[in-house]
Parts: sequence; C-alpha cells; structure tokens
Amino acid sequence: MSRTISPRLLAACATTVVAAGLFAAPAAQAVPGPGVTGPTVHPGTSLDTGLTDGCNATGTPGWVTVSNPGPVLFAKTAAPAARFKVWDANGAKVIDTTATADVSGGVQTSIAGLADGAGYSWQVWPEYRPGSGAPTETCRFGVDTAAPTGLGVHSDDFTDSGSPKYAGQPGVFTFSGADSGSGLACFRFVLDGTPGVGGCAPGPGVVAAGADGTASVTIKPGAWGSHTLRVQAVDHAGNVTQPFDYGFYAPWNPNPPKALGDVDNDGVPDILVPDSQGNLLVISGDAGSTTPTTVVPAAAAPVGANGWSGLQVVHKGWGAASAPADTVYVRDSSPGNSGYLYQYANNGGFALGTQSAALVRHATSCVDLAKVPVACPADRSSSYAAVQQLVAFGSVDQAQPYGLNLLDVEQGNLWLQRDPSRFGKSTQLTTTGLWNGYDLIAPGPDANGNLALWSREQSTGTLRAHAVPKLADGSYDFSGLADPANGTVIGNFPVAEYPTLGSSGDLDGDGQADLYAVTADRHLVTFKGVSTPKDLGVLA
Repeated sequence: MSRTISPRLLAACATTVVAAGLFAAPAAQAVPGPGVTGPTVHPGTSLDTGLTDGCNATGTPGWVTVSNPGPVLFAKTAAPAARFKVWDANGAKVIDTTATADVSGGVQTSIAGLADGAGYSWQVWPEYRPGSGAPTETCRFGVDTAAPTGLGVHSDDFTDSGSPKYAGQPGVFTFSGADSGSGLACFRFVLDGTPGVGGCAPGPGVVAAGADGTASVTIKPGAWGSHTLRVQAVDHAGNVTQPFDYGFYAPWNPNPPKALGDVDNDGVPDILVPDSQGNLLVISGDAGSTTPTTVVPAAAAPVGANGWSGLQVVHKGWGAASAPADTVYVRDSSPGNSGYLYQYANNGGFALGTQSAALVRHATSCVDLAKVPVACPADRSSSYAAVQQLVAFGSVDQAQPYGLNLLDVEQGNLWLQRDPSRFGKSTQLTTTGLWNGYDLIAPGPDANGNLALWSREQSTGTLRAHAVPKLADGSYDFSGLADPANGTVIGNFPVAEYPTLGSSGDLDGDGQADLYAVTADRHLVTFKGVSTPKDLGVLA
C-alpha cells in the first residue's frame, strides 16, 4: 500500500489546533476542579515513547497500529467523568465525547475509522460539572498499519556459492528496508532458526535501523555447509514484515583453528552461561560485552522446565581428531535429577536443537591409571545423580592431547572419567574424602602439557591451585590432589559475590588460563589469569 503523509503530520497537528483555539476553554468557564492524569493511547508502541505517546508540547508523538477498531484513549480522574476531544492534523474535530469514571477513576473512549498515515492530537477535561476543570497537555499520535517494505539482505563474505569466508570466520551481512509511515526502527534476525517475537528492545538478534534504512551485523556461521539467515524488519509502530530468508554457503576451512574451550569453531574459547529466560548464551572469550555469538533457545535444553538454567554445561576438548570444536556435556544438577549425562558431538555450529542420547554411568568395570581393569570401589556411584561437582578437566592421554576427560566429586573424593562416553573407564584419584564443599575449576593444560586443578572453598571463597604435572613417561602425577587445603592460594572469590566461577581456558590468547565469573547482580566478569577484572556488562 502506497501512502503519502501530510507534511503537517504529527509535528504540525498540535500547532494547528492550538492556533485555532480548540484547546482553550473560555476563561469564564474555567473553574477549579479535579484534574486528569496519565493520558495514554492503547495500544501504543513500545518502541519509542511507550504509552505516553507524546503528551507534551515537544515530545515525539507515539504510533498506533490499529485503525478499525481504533485505538482507546485512557486517563485517570478524581471527577465523576471526563471529556475527550480529538482533532486531525488540519484542526478538524474528530470526536467530542464524555466518559463516566469507573470505581478506580479510569475513563476511556475509543475511536474508529482513523486514516492510515495520519496524525491526531487530543486532550481530556475533568467533568466536575459541565465546563469545569483544566485540560491535559496536548497529546499526539500517528496511525501506521502497514508493515515495512523492500526488505533485503546482502553479504560479500557469504554468498550462495563461492563464499570467500570459511565456516567459523566472521562475515558482514547488511539489511535494508523502507517504511513510509512511522519509519524503520530495527531488524530482527536469527541464523538457522526463527526470529523471536517482540519489538526492538536491545538484545540478541536485534539491530537498530539507521537513518538510511540499513543496518549491518557480523555473524560467524560455525558449521560448514548451507545456512539460512532469517530477517524481519520492524517499524516504529511495531508493524513487522514477513520473514525474509537469505541463503548462503559456508565452506569447510581446510586449516580450522583449534582451541580448547571453543564451541563455535572460531579458534577462540567461549563462555557458556544461561540468560534470565533460560536460553544458553555462547559468548566469545575475546568479546568486549555480553553480546553472544550464538543463543541456544531454552526449549532446546535436554531436561527440565527451566531451559538451560540449573544445568551444568562443561566443555574443554573433543572426542575425535577430526572434530572442529569442543564436545559439550550437560548434566542436571538439581535435587532428584535423573543421573544422566548428555553429550553433544559438536560439528562447530553448536546446534543443540536435537537432544543426543542420554549416557548413563555404569559401575560394572573400572580401570586404574594405567587403564588396567580393576574392581570398582564400593563407594562409587552408578549414575551422576549424586555427583557434587563436575568439570571438563582436559586430557591425560598422550595419543589425544586435545581429548576430553571429566573430573567429578563423589562422596568427598575425586574421580577421573577417562572417556565420558564409556563410563567404565573411571579412576578414583583420592581416598581422603576431603573434597566436599569445594568448587572445581579446570584451567586446562599449559604449554608443556602439565595439567592443574583450581578449587574454590565455598565457605571462605579461597581459590587454590593444585598442580598435576606431566611425567617423563607421559603419565600424570595426581598426588597433589589428596588434600584441597594444601593447594597454593591464588585469590579469593566469595560465593556471595561470585555465585558462578569458571574457566574456559585461555580467553585472551596470552598463553595462560583465565577465570570468568557471574556476579550476584548478573554481571559477566572476565579476568586476566585470576586478577585484573573486566566487567562485560549485565547478562540479559
């Protein structure tokens, strides 16, 4: 639908009617009486001025999307009734009506048949008695019922064939569109999924439109192959286009960067934390904010009603030499959990939309440090239901330096799971029973292949480092893990201040492992090693 808006639209409508004297009652009729407050238009846009809709002489007019049945004008008054008047941009009166106040003082009236693309102004008077009371300020709104047009997507980095960028590398995508009514407000987008419902509030998958009707975003397609970038345009009235699909191909990188802790195949370790809605955010370790590279929907979580909130998600290594990024393991740590551990063999895109088979831990066979079968200790649990701590430790296998072993605490002792997909390969590392009340953090191997375990004492916040050196024969010395109190103190991170504390490895590429934390007020903080905190902002 083609629409031409009068140059007097909105900006001129209040001036026109004021000049005609339509907002001022004769002085002789103005007597003291109860006032009117909170004039609003329903439905009003949530994108610009909310429900206030320009109720002052200089404010930006709001927009409504409904013309028939029309918007509802609402206000509050202490008077028995209120009088509504509405004018179009030419100063012609559209309605002049009185509404009786309800028990809470609310008064309202509706308007039908308003012209699309037109602007209106209105006021409300308290009716203490006919002609009494002073009016509200002039309020203004525009009507825009049509969605934006001309939506398009362009990228020189990723095309339908012959893309110059590889999977795992960032590419720029430019969105464009037009809106002759309220104007473009933002674009909503998602890679290989469905855009969320809502307006233009800042968050994942939303980018503001520029004055020229365009916006550019940088996206890293993790997995090689065909992808679909789905985009919608939203105008200032909240009208949304039908989805536009941009298909492109991301070639396989013949020399993919590999880094422990990386789940989206870009060679940079990632931080995985849930947002307030239960979605799982994948935030790059080199990010300067909490903007995620990937958002895994809450509905894709393998278990529970709260999405990814309350689940333990661990990663630092992969199970096959050909894997481009970390294998991801997920465990429900809530009381009464099933005891299952869920494995996601990562193709680099970290698409967790399909749940893998649950892996149940069995106590039928165990091995010692030399992988020799031994009798399983009686105190070993047969599932993950009673596990107190779980962490992706690294690899203790010379043949697979980037492999993934898990470390957990059971009944106060540490256990090493050599192959998380085959739980018979389990080794008890301690017998002291002293590991209750400690959080486990695994920084990963150093340049010489030595491993370490960091522990946080929950009662004091004391962070300690425990060396697990690599021996000349390629095995590892776990003797330093016997007593957690004997570790080297490297910091203090009280649980009350930092409920979540972890490490995805070397986040900043300086060769040493780094901590990250989520504070009590949900700020994501990264550290250079264990010091020099950097606040990335509030998690959504």
